[in-house]
Amino acid sequence: MPRTVFCEYFKKELDGLDFQLYPGELGKRIFDTISKQAWSEWIKKQTMLVNEKKLNMMNPEHRQILEQEMINFLFEGKDVHIEGYVPVSKTK
Repeated sequence: MPRTVFCEYFKKELDGLDFQLYPGELGKRIFDTISKQAWSEWIKKQTMLVNEKKLNMMNPEHRQILEQEMINFLFEGKDVHIEGYVPVSKTK
C-alpha cells in the first residue's frame, strides 16, 4: 500500500513520494508534505525554468533561484512566471 501525505500543494490526502528526492531539511519537508502528483507538476515547471532562463545547475546562484521558485510553487501557492511565455489554450 502506498504511503500517503496531506499534500500542502493540493490541500488533500494523496500518494506520497517513494523516497526523499531533495537533500536537507527542505528535502525532508517535501518528502513529508508533498505528493507525487504535486512533485510531477513542479518538475514540469522546473524544466521550463531551466530551459527558458538558461539556468546552469553548476552555478550556485542559479540553483538558489530554482530552489526559491520551488518553495514558492510547492508551499506558497505562487505560479512560476516566465517572461514571454503564454500557455497554449486547449480547444476542442
